[in-house]
Amino acid sequence: MSIGLNTRHIAHRFLKEHVQPGAFCIDATAGRGRDTLLLCQLAGEKGKVLAFDIQLEAVASTRKLLEENSMSNWAYVFLESHTNIDLYAEPKTADAIVFNFGWLPGGDHTLHTETKTSLDAIQKGLKLLKPGGIMSLCLYYGKETGFAETDAILKYLETVDNQEYTVVVSSFANRPNCPPIAVCILRDDIKSGEENSI
Repeated sequence: MSIGLNTRHIAHRFLKEHVQPGAFCIDATAGRGRDTLLLCQLAGEKGKVLAFDIQLEAVASTRKLLEENSMSNWAYVFLESHTNIDLYAEPKTADAIVFNFGWLPGGDHTLHTETKTSLDAIQKGLKLLKPGGIMSLCLYYGKETGFAETDAILKYLETVDNQEYTVVVSSFANRPNCPPIAVCILRDDIKSGEENSI
């Protein structure tokens, strides 16, 4: 049976609606490079994309995909933890930041993101977003990773300042086997002193 909508589709639709040519984007967990490639396509030659992963296999896959699609000129791929993204960007400069939590697709499932560093990376990423900037999180869980990381992230998101950020969590209610969860975050662009209106 073919399923037309999945977590990655939700994330990519969100990115396509908000990322404009010339954007500065960060793929904090590059994996196989699919999100990095999309960000490069959306930001275009006048944009800039940084991608990070701690696995050599992921870095190599991402660089290869970008080279095959002639996107390497405005993308920089680092063998680096997502928890260090704040060393590569200034606060309030990023238009979009993407995270995929879990394991490398097609890779070793015993190697996966960890709760402490993931929460740290999200917190740092929120500070890097410019007003009007967005963050996409895809939460993959179950199997070797268990539920601790996803539960901790969802609990943390409830504490994010609702005067500065809008957080939307999308989950599939009728799919079995721990379907991934999509989270979309917008850093609200509200001018000082301006009140919310309906």
